[in-house]
Amino acid sequence: MKNNKKNSENHCHFCGQEIPFTQLVIHGEEASICQECVEQAHFLVKDFKNDLRSFMNPKEENRLNLLKPKQIVSFLDDYVIGQEEAKKVIAVAVYNHYKRILNPPKDAEDVDIEKSNIILIGDTGTGKTLLAKTISRMLHVPFCIADATVFTEAGYVGEDVESILTRLLQAADYDVEKAEKGIVFIDEIDKVARKGGDNPSITRDVSGEGVQQSMLKLLEGAIVNVPPQGGRKHPEQKFIQINTQNILFIASGAFNSLDKIVAERMNTNVIGYNQKTKNIDKNNMLRYTTSHDLKTFGLIPELCGRFPVITSMTQLDKVALKRILLEPKNALIKQYKKLFSFDGIELEFSDDVLDYMTDKAIELKLGARGLRSIAEKIMSNAMYELPSTKKKKYIIDLQYAKEQFEHSIYSFVE
Repeated sequence: MKNNKKNSENHCHFCGQEIPFTQLVIHGEEASICQECVEQAHFLVKDFKNDLRSFMNPKEENRLNLLKPKQIVSFLDDYVIGQEEAKKVIAVAVYNHYKRILNPPKDAEDVDIEKSNIILIGDTGTGKTLLAKTISRMLHVPFCIADATVFTEAGYVGEDVESILTRLLQAADYDVEKAEKGIVFIDEIDKVARKGGDNPSITRDVSGEGVQQSMLKLLEGAIVNVPPQGGRKHPEQKFIQINTQNILFIASGAFNSLDKIVAERMNTNVIGYNQKTKNIDKNNMLRYTTSHDLKTFGLIPELCGRFPVITSMTQLDKVALKRILLEPKNALIKQYKKLFSFDGIELEFSDDVLDYMTDKAIELKLGARGLRSIAEKIMSNAMYELPSTKKKKYIIDLQYAKEQFEHSIYSFVE
Protein backbone atom coordinates (compact mmCIF):
# COMPACT_ATOMS: atom_id res chain seq x y z
CA MET A 1 0.00 0.00 0.00
CA LYS A 2 1.53 3.30 -1.08
CA ASN A 3 0.89 6.59 -2.81
CA ASN A 4 0.63 6.21 -6.57
CA LYS A 5 3.75 7.68 -8.16
CA LYS A 6 3.86 8.97 -11.72
CA ASN A 7 6.17 6.18 -12.87
CA SER A 8 4.18 3.30 -11.26
CA GLU A 9 1.27 1.37 -12.70
CA ASN A 10 -1.53 3.91 -12.96
CA HIS A 11 -4.64 1.94 -13.91
CA CYS A 12 -7.14 0.24 -11.57
CA HIS A 13 -7.75 -3.39 -12.57
CA PHE A 14 -11.27 -3.21 -11.03
CA CYS A 15 -12.80 -0.09 -12.59
CA GLY A 16 -10.26 0.33 -15.42
CA GLN A 17 -9.86 4.02 -14.71
CA GLU A 18 -6.55 5.85 -14.62
CA ILE A 19 -5.46 6.49 -11.05
CA PRO A 20 -4.32 10.08 -10.28
CA PHE A 21 -0.92 10.19 -8.61
CA THR A 22 -2.52 12.04 -5.67
CA GLN A 23 -4.67 9.03 -4.77
CA LEU A 24 -3.85 6.00 -2.67
CA VAL A 25 -3.31 2.79 -4.65
CA ILE A 26 -3.02 -0.81 -3.41
CA HIS A 27 -0.79 -3.11 -5.44
CA GLY A 28 -1.17 -6.88 -5.46
CA GLU A 29 0.94 -9.49 -7.22
CA GLU A 30 -0.95 -9.17 -10.49
CA ALA A 31 -3.38 -6.29 -9.99
CA SER A 32 -3.89 -2.82 -8.50
CA ILE A 33 -6.95 -1.24 -6.95
CA CYS A 34 -7.73 2.46 -6.55
CA GLN A 35 -8.91 4.26 -3.45
CA GLU A 36 -12.47 4.77 -4.72
CA CYS A 37 -12.92 1.03 -5.41
CA VAL A 38 -11.64 0.23 -1.90
CA GLU A 39 -14.19 2.62 -0.37
CA GLN A 40 -17.01 1.12 -2.45
CA ALA A 41 -15.96 -2.38 -1.40
CA HIS A 42 -16.03 -1.28 2.25
CA PHE A 43 -19.66 -0.14 1.97
CA LEU A 44 -20.65 -3.33 0.15
CA VAL A 45 -19.15 -5.49 2.92
CA LYS A 46 -20.87 -3.38 5.59
CA ASP A 47 -24.27 -3.67 3.87
CA PHE A 48 -23.80 -7.41 3.43
CA LYS A 49 -23.07 -7.88 7.14
CA ASN A 50 -26.15 -5.84 8.12
CA ASP A 51 -28.36 -7.81 5.73
CA LEU A 52 -26.97 -11.09 7.04
CA ARG A 53 -27.55 -10.03 10.65
CA SER A 54 -31.16 -9.07 9.87
CA PHE A 55 -31.73 -12.38 8.06
CA MET A 56 -30.27 -14.49 10.87
CA ASN A 57 -32.04 -12.54 13.65
CA PRO A 58 -34.74 -10.13 12.41
CA LYS A 59 -35.57 -9.02 15.98
CA GLU A 60 -31.99 -8.07 16.86
CA GLU A 61 -32.59 -4.31 16.62
CA ASN A 62 -35.61 -4.49 18.93
CA ARG A 63 -33.92 -6.66 21.55
CA LEU A 64 -33.88 -5.13 25.02
CA ASN A 65 -30.67 -4.72 26.97
CA LEU A 66 -32.21 -6.00 30.20
CA LEU A 67 -29.97 -6.20 33.26
CA LYS A 68 -30.67 -7.65 36.70
CA PRO A 69 -31.88 -5.17 39.39
CA LYS A 70 -28.43 -4.91 41.04
CA GLN A 71 -26.84 -4.31 37.63
CA ILE A 72 -29.44 -1.63 36.88
CA VAL A 73 -28.60 0.17 40.14
CA SER A 74 -24.88 -0.13 39.34
CA PHE A 75 -25.53 1.46 35.94
CA LEU A 76 -27.58 4.25 37.53
CA ASP A 77 -24.77 4.91 40.02
CA ASP A 78 -22.58 6.09 37.12
CA TYR A 79 -25.01 8.94 36.38
CA VAL A 80 -27.22 9.51 39.44
CA ILE A 81 -25.71 10.38 42.82
CA GLY A 82 -27.60 9.42 45.96
CA GLN A 83 -31.29 8.42 45.94
CA GLU A 84 -30.37 4.83 46.82
CA GLU A 85 -33.87 3.79 47.88
CA ALA A 86 -35.51 5.27 44.78
CA LYS A 87 -32.96 3.56 42.50
CA LYS A 88 -33.68 0.17 44.07
CA VAL A 89 -37.46 0.58 43.75
CA ILE A 90 -37.20 1.71 40.12
CA ALA A 91 -34.68 -1.02 39.24
CA VAL A 92 -37.03 -3.74 40.49
CA ALA A 93 -40.07 -2.19 38.78
CA VAL A 94 -38.28 -1.78 35.44
CA TYR A 95 -36.79 -5.28 35.60
CA ASN A 96 -40.17 -6.88 36.31
CA HIS A 97 -41.86 -4.81 33.60
CA TYR A 98 -39.49 -5.77 30.79
CA LYS A 99 -39.08 -9.34 32.04
CA ARG A 100 -42.83 -9.57 31.60
CA ILE A 101 -42.51 -8.30 28.00
CA LEU A 102 -39.76 -10.77 27.14
CA ASN A 103 -41.80 -13.68 28.55
CA PRO A 104 -45.38 -13.27 27.28
CA PRO A 105 -48.09 -15.78 28.29
CA LYS A 106 -47.67 -19.05 26.38
CA ASP A 107 -51.37 -19.88 26.34
CA ALA A 108 -54.73 -18.80 27.73
CA GLU A 109 -54.12 -20.74 30.95
CA ASP A 110 -50.80 -19.02 31.70
CA VAL A 111 -50.53 -16.31 34.37
CA ASP A 112 -51.10 -12.83 32.94
CA ILE A 113 -48.73 -10.39 34.68
CA GLU A 114 -49.96 -6.80 34.78
CA LYS A 115 -47.58 -3.90 34.34
CA SER A 116 -46.57 -1.59 37.18
CA ASN A 117 -46.29 2.09 36.29
CA ILE A 118 -44.15 4.25 38.57
CA ILE A 119 -44.73 7.58 40.27
CA LEU A 120 -41.78 9.64 41.56
CA ILE A 121 -42.32 12.24 44.27
CA GLY A 122 -39.74 14.91 45.06
CA ASP A 123 -38.71 18.54 44.79
CA THR A 124 -37.19 20.02 41.65
CA GLY A 125 -33.55 19.19 41.04
CA THR A 126 -33.57 15.89 42.95
CA GLY A 127 -32.99 13.77 39.84
CA LYS A 128 -36.44 12.48 38.82
CA THR A 129 -36.05 13.16 35.10
CA LEU A 130 -32.42 12.03 35.10
CA LEU A 131 -33.39 8.66 36.57
CA ALA A 132 -35.96 8.03 33.85
CA LYS A 133 -33.62 9.16 31.04
CA THR A 134 -30.79 6.98 32.32
CA ILE A 135 -33.08 3.93 32.50
CA SER A 136 -34.14 4.40 28.87
CA ARG A 137 -30.51 4.83 27.79
CA MET A 138 -29.59 1.57 29.50
CA LEU A 139 -32.45 -0.35 27.89
CA HIS A 140 -32.04 1.21 24.42
CA VAL A 141 -35.76 1.94 24.20
CA PRO A 142 -37.55 5.07 22.91
CA PHE A 143 -38.11 7.73 25.55
CA CYS A 144 -40.17 10.91 25.64
CA ILE A 145 -41.07 13.56 28.20
CA ALA A 146 -44.54 15.08 28.44
CA ASP A 147 -45.58 17.99 30.65
CA ALA A 148 -48.96 17.26 32.25
CA THR A 149 -49.74 20.97 32.61
CA VAL A 150 -50.31 21.45 28.84
CA PHE A 151 -53.05 18.83 28.63
CA THR A 152 -56.76 19.62 28.80
CA GLU A 153 -59.90 17.56 28.52
CA ALA A 154 -60.99 16.86 24.91
CA GLY A 155 -62.93 19.78 23.46
CA TYR A 156 -60.99 22.50 25.29
CA VAL A 157 -58.00 24.61 24.26
CA GLY A 158 -54.78 22.69 24.89
CA GLU A 159 -53.29 19.32 23.98
CA ASP A 160 -54.97 15.93 24.01
CA VAL A 161 -53.32 13.26 26.17
CA GLU A 162 -52.87 11.15 23.00
CA SER A 163 -50.16 13.59 21.92
CA ILE A 164 -47.95 11.87 24.54
CA LEU A 165 -47.86 8.82 22.28
CA THR A 166 -47.19 11.02 19.25
CA ARG A 167 -43.93 12.13 20.91
CA LEU A 168 -43.03 8.54 21.75
CA LEU A 169 -43.72 7.50 18.16
CA GLN A 170 -41.45 10.28 16.91
CA ALA A 171 -38.71 9.18 19.34
CA ALA A 172 -38.98 5.67 17.86
CA ASP A 173 -38.65 7.02 14.28
CA TYR A 174 -42.26 5.96 13.68
CA ASP A 175 -41.42 2.31 14.38
CA VAL A 176 -44.63 1.20 16.12
CA GLU A 177 -43.11 -2.01 17.50
CA LYS A 178 -40.27 -0.09 19.16
CA ALA A 179 -42.63 2.59 20.46
CA GLU A 180 -44.80 -0.05 22.12
CA LYS A 181 -41.84 -1.00 24.34
CA GLY A 182 -40.82 2.56 25.17
CA ILE A 183 -40.90 4.71 28.30
CA VAL A 184 -43.10 7.78 28.74
CA PHE A 185 -42.15 10.29 31.45
CA ILE A 186 -45.07 12.49 32.53
CA ASP A 187 -43.75 15.47 34.45
CA GLU A 188 -45.69 17.62 36.93
CA ILE A 189 -48.49 15.09 37.35
CA ASP A 190 -49.35 16.85 40.62
CA LYS A 191 -50.52 19.91 38.67
CA VAL A 192 -53.55 18.00 37.33
CA ALA A 193 -54.81 17.14 40.81
CA ARG A 194 -58.47 17.98 41.02
CA LYS A 195 -59.41 21.10 42.88
CA GLY A 196 -60.50 20.50 46.43
CA GLY A 197 -58.39 17.38 46.97
CA ASP A 198 -60.55 14.58 48.34
CA ASN A 199 -63.79 16.38 47.53
CA PRO A 200 -65.14 16.39 43.95
CA SER A 201 -64.95 19.82 42.38
CA ILE A 202 -68.16 21.78 41.96
CA THR A 203 -67.00 23.75 38.91
CA ARG A 204 -65.67 22.21 35.70
CA ASP A 205 -62.01 21.28 36.10
CA VAL A 206 -60.92 20.79 32.47
CA SER A 207 -57.17 20.75 33.19
CA GLY A 208 -57.42 18.62 36.33
CA GLU A 209 -59.84 15.76 36.89
CA GLY A 210 -60.81 15.66 33.21
CA VAL A 211 -57.19 15.12 32.20
CA GLN A 212 -56.78 12.36 34.78
CA GLN A 213 -59.82 10.57 33.36
CA SER A 214 -58.35 10.88 29.85
CA MET A 215 -55.08 9.28 30.98
CA LEU A 216 -56.66 6.12 32.37
CA LYS A 217 -56.96 4.29 29.05
CA LEU A 218 -53.31 5.03 28.13
CA LEU A 219 -51.95 3.95 31.47
CA GLU A 220 -53.82 0.68 31.85
CA GLY A 221 -53.14 -0.68 28.39
CA ALA A 222 -55.33 -0.22 25.31
CA ILE A 223 -55.12 0.21 21.55
CA VAL A 224 -55.09 3.96 21.00
CA ASN A 225 -55.49 5.87 17.72
CA VAL A 226 -52.52 8.22 17.63
CA PRO A 227 -52.19 11.19 15.25
CA PRO A 228 -48.57 11.03 14.00
CA GLN A 229 -48.25 14.84 13.82
CA GLY A 230 -50.40 15.86 16.77
CA GLY A 231 -54.18 15.85 16.90
CA ARG A 232 -55.80 19.25 16.80
CA LYS A 233 -53.52 21.03 14.33
CA HIS A 234 -53.77 18.30 11.65
CA PRO A 235 -57.31 16.85 11.84
CA GLU A 236 -57.11 15.35 8.33
CA GLN A 237 -54.17 13.01 9.02
CA LYS A 238 -54.48 9.23 9.24
CA PHE A 239 -54.22 7.68 12.69
CA ILE A 240 -51.64 5.10 13.78
CA GLN A 241 -52.76 2.44 16.22
CA ILE A 242 -50.48 1.88 19.25
CA ASN A 243 -51.00 -0.71 21.96
CA THR A 244 -49.99 0.82 25.32
CA GLN A 245 -50.02 -2.55 27.13
CA ASN A 246 -46.19 -2.70 27.27
CA ILE A 247 -45.38 1.01 27.49
CA LEU A 248 -43.91 1.93 30.88
CA PHE A 249 -45.30 5.19 32.26
CA ILE A 250 -43.24 7.06 34.87
CA ALA A 251 -44.95 10.10 36.39
CA SER A 252 -43.33 12.68 38.63
CA GLY A 253 -44.23 15.72 40.63
CA ALA A 254 -43.18 17.89 43.56
CA PHE A 255 -46.53 17.37 45.37
CA ASN A 256 -46.12 20.40 47.61
CA SER A 257 -47.65 19.92 51.09
CA LEU A 258 -48.03 16.17 50.55
CA ASP A 259 -45.70 15.62 53.52
CA LYS A 260 -48.30 17.29 55.76
CA ILE A 261 -50.98 14.94 54.46
CA VAL A 262 -48.73 11.94 55.17
CA ALA A 263 -47.91 13.26 58.65
CA GLU A 264 -51.57 13.79 59.45
CA ARG A 265 -52.43 10.27 58.34
CA MET A 266 -49.63 8.86 60.48
CA ASN A 267 -51.00 10.79 63.46
CA THR A 268 -47.91 12.93 63.85
CA ASN A 269 -46.38 16.21 62.73
CA VAL A 270 -43.27 16.78 60.66
CA ILE A 271 -41.58 18.36 63.67
CA GLY A 272 -43.58 16.54 66.35
CA TYR A 273 -42.65 13.57 68.50
CA ASN A 274 -44.44 10.82 70.34
CA GLN A 275 -43.67 7.28 71.43
CA LYS A 276 -45.58 5.63 68.57
CA THR A 277 -43.69 7.48 65.87
CA LYS A 278 -40.19 7.64 67.34
CA ASN A 279 -38.79 5.50 64.51
CA ILE A 280 -40.28 7.65 61.76
CA ASP A 281 -37.91 9.75 59.65
CA LYS A 282 -39.62 13.12 60.09
CA ASN A 283 -37.15 14.79 57.72
CA ASN A 284 -38.42 12.63 54.86
CA MET A 285 -42.13 12.02 55.38
CA LEU A 286 -42.66 11.48 51.64
CA ARG A 287 -41.04 8.04 51.86
CA TYR A 288 -44.19 6.85 53.65
CA THR A 289 -46.54 8.04 50.89
CA THR A 290 -49.37 5.68 49.93
CA SER A 291 -52.06 5.72 47.24
CA HIS A 292 -54.47 7.00 49.91
CA ASP A 293 -52.28 10.09 50.42
CA LEU A 294 -52.20 10.78 46.67
CA LYS A 295 -55.99 10.46 46.59
CA THR A 296 -56.25 12.95 49.44
CA PHE A 297 -53.93 15.29 47.54
CA GLY A 298 -56.26 15.30 44.53
CA LEU A 299 -55.49 12.36 42.23
CA ILE A 300 -58.56 10.31 41.41
CA PRO A 301 -58.61 6.75 42.82
CA GLU A 302 -58.55 5.19 39.33
CA LEU A 303 -55.33 7.02 38.48
CA CYS A 304 -53.71 6.09 41.79
CA GLY A 305 -54.50 2.45 41.06
CA ARG A 306 -52.62 2.63 37.78
CA PHE A 307 -49.44 3.77 39.55
CA PRO A 308 -48.86 0.91 42.01
CA VAL A 309 -45.14 1.70 42.43
CA ILE A 310 -44.60 4.85 44.51
CA THR A 311 -41.18 6.14 45.52
CA SER A 312 -39.81 9.45 46.74
CA MET A 313 -36.66 11.43 46.08
CA THR A 314 -34.78 12.88 49.04
CA GLN A 315 -33.53 16.46 49.12
CA LEU A 316 -29.86 16.58 48.08
CA ASP A 317 -27.44 17.87 50.70
CA LYS A 318 -24.11 19.64 50.16
CA VAL A 319 -22.09 16.41 50.06
CA ALA A 320 -24.36 14.90 47.40
CA LEU A 321 -24.29 18.07 45.28
CA LYS A 322 -20.50 18.17 45.39
CA ARG A 323 -20.35 14.52 44.31
CA ILE A 324 -22.70 15.37 41.42
CA LEU A 325 -20.22 18.00 40.25
CA LEU A 326 -17.32 15.53 40.23
CA GLU A 327 -18.27 11.85 40.03
CA PRO A 328 -20.83 10.94 37.33
CA LYS A 329 -19.67 10.11 33.81
CA ASN A 330 -21.32 13.32 32.64
CA ALA A 331 -20.26 15.37 35.68
CA LEU A 332 -20.34 19.11 35.12
CA ILE A 333 -16.67 19.67 36.02
CA LYS A 334 -15.61 16.86 33.66
CA GLN A 335 -17.60 18.50 30.87
CA TYR A 336 -15.89 21.89 31.29
CA LYS A 337 -12.45 20.29 31.45
CA LYS A 338 -13.18 18.38 28.26
CA LEU A 339 -14.41 21.50 26.47
CA PHE A 340 -11.24 23.44 27.32
CA SER A 341 -8.99 20.51 26.43
CA PHE A 342 -10.14 20.89 22.80
CA ASP A 343 -8.34 24.24 22.84
CA GLY A 344 -5.26 22.75 24.50
CA ILE A 345 -6.08 24.33 27.89
CA GLU A 346 -5.86 22.38 31.14
CA LEU A 347 -8.64 23.65 33.40
CA GLU A 348 -8.65 23.25 37.18
CA PHE A 349 -11.16 24.19 39.89
CA SER A 350 -10.08 24.92 43.45
CA ASP A 351 -12.00 22.96 46.07
CA ASP A 352 -13.53 26.06 47.64
CA VAL A 353 -15.11 26.93 44.27
CA LEU A 354 -17.01 23.64 44.36
CA ASP A 355 -18.18 24.44 47.90
CA TYR A 356 -19.28 27.88 46.73
CA MET A 357 -21.33 26.41 43.87
CA THR A 358 -23.07 23.86 46.09
CA ASP A 359 -23.80 26.49 48.76
CA LYS A 360 -25.44 28.71 46.14
CA ALA A 361 -27.55 25.81 44.82
CA ILE A 362 -28.82 25.11 48.34
CA GLU A 363 -29.32 28.81 49.13
CA LEU A 364 -31.37 29.38 45.98
CA LYS A 365 -33.19 26.01 46.41
CA LEU A 366 -32.31 24.94 42.88
CA GLY A 367 -31.12 21.41 43.58
CA ALA A 368 -28.82 19.59 41.18
CA ARG A 369 -30.43 21.23 38.15
CA GLY A 370 -29.32 24.63 39.39
CA LEU A 371 -25.63 23.67 39.45
CA ARG A 372 -25.36 24.10 35.68
CA SER A 373 -26.88 27.59 35.67
CA ILE A 374 -24.52 28.62 38.49
CA ALA A 375 -21.54 27.11 36.67
CA GLU A 376 -22.49 28.82 33.40
CA LYS A 377 -22.55 32.21 35.12
CA ILE A 378 -19.09 31.56 36.57
CA MET A 379 -17.59 30.13 33.36
CA SER A 380 -19.20 32.35 30.74
CA ASN A 381 -16.41 34.92 30.54
CA ALA A 382 -13.64 32.30 30.68
CA MET A 383 -15.24 30.37 27.82
CA TYR A 384 -15.27 33.60 25.80
CA GLU A 385 -11.72 34.81 26.55
CA LEU A 386 -9.48 31.76 27.05
CA PRO A 387 -9.78 30.08 23.60
CA SER A 388 -8.19 33.21 22.07
CA THR A 389 -5.24 33.23 24.47
CA LYS A 390 -2.05 31.16 24.52
CA LYS A 391 -2.66 29.88 28.05
CA LYS A 392 -2.01 26.17 28.60
CA LYS A 393 -3.46 25.98 32.11
CA TYR A 394 -6.05 27.99 33.98
CA ILE A 395 -7.29 27.65 37.57
CA ILE A 396 -10.75 28.84 38.62
CA ASP A 397 -10.32 30.10 42.18
CA LEU A 398 -12.88 31.35 44.69
CA GLN A 399 -12.27 35.05 44.08
CA TYR A 400 -12.81 34.66 40.33
CA ALA A 401 -15.94 32.52 40.88
CA LYS A 402 -17.51 35.07 43.24
CA GLU A 403 -16.72 37.99 40.94
CA GLN A 404 -18.19 36.30 37.88
CA PHE A 405 -21.31 34.99 39.61
CA GLU A 406 -22.12 38.26 41.39
CA HIS A 407 -21.43 40.25 38.23
CA SER A 408 -23.87 38.08 36.26
CA ILE A 409 -26.52 38.52 38.96
CA TYR A 410 -26.21 42.28 39.46
CA SER A 411 -24.93 43.45 36.07
CA PHE A 412 -28.38 44.70 35.03
CA VAL A 413 -29.23 46.26 38.37
CA GLU A 414 -28.67 50.01 38.54
